[in-house]
Amino acid sequence: MPEGDTVHQTAGRLRTALAGQVLTRSDLRVPRFATADLTGRTVLDVVPRGKHLLTRVEGGLTLHSHLRMDGAWRVYAAGERWRGGPAHQIRAVLGNAEHTAVGYRLPVLELLRTRDEAKAVGHLGPDLLGPDWDPETALRHLLADPGRPLGEALLDQRNLAGIGNIYKAELCFLARATPWLAVGDLPATTAALLVTTAKQLLEANRDRPVRTTTATRMAPGHGPKERLWVYGRTDRPCLRCGTPIRTADQDGRPTYWCPRCQSGPTH
Repeated sequence: MPEGDTVHQTAGRLRTALAGQVLTRSDLRVPRFATADLTGRTVLDVVPRGKHLLTRVEGGLTLHSHLRMDGAWRVYAAGERWRGGPAHQIRAVLGNAEHTAVGYRLPVLELLRTRDEAKAVGHLGPDLLGPDWDPETALRHLLADPGRPLGEALLDQRNLAGIGNIYKAELCFLARATPWLAVGDLPATTAALLVTTAKQLLEANRDRPVRTTTATRMAPGHGPKERLWVYGRTDRPCLRCGTPIRTADQDGRPTYWCPRCQSGPTH
């Protein structure tokens, strides 16, 4: 599932394959931009912003994409067979003499002026993996609506950018609070530590091929395959106390928690 660390890795792969190279192939398969042609232009950079990708192209243009739940950019060597899904799922193709980047199932794809990037990402809060990261601002945003459930506040990219459903569940576990606890009910020290922990987790996973949140805090008797504390572990024993992990819907998405380790409402 694409989250801030995944998007950061994707940006790195696209930057390596495309930046500094002239596009010899350009195909945007969305009605609004189907006639746009970027061939002959040099890709200047690929920048992650929260869970958004900004591919900046010579001539003051930016291709803005968002992966959401199951979108993906795949990079292939010239002549290599594309394997990211059926052809009807392809939304964008950018190629040069050596590599081709193919965007599959992209729910957001738009071409805009680079000077207008703020229209696409200006609403985002501090980026956990970006140069604009500011923990004090992120904490202030997170606590701005004290009655809001913690899980919803963490997922709101206007508060801090980069957290998805996996990190939401894991952060709530590490804070020992259920995702439905009002964010204003968190002790001040816990709220501040939560923001710091979010930064640490994404930083730790920004270059890992497989995401893990348990790291060195694993309970005795559990092996390296237990990479997440609660996410996706319905009815399996909590790695900390052994209580079966529970799951329920929150704002249209499944969320996971330990009923013993985490305190607060349970939906």
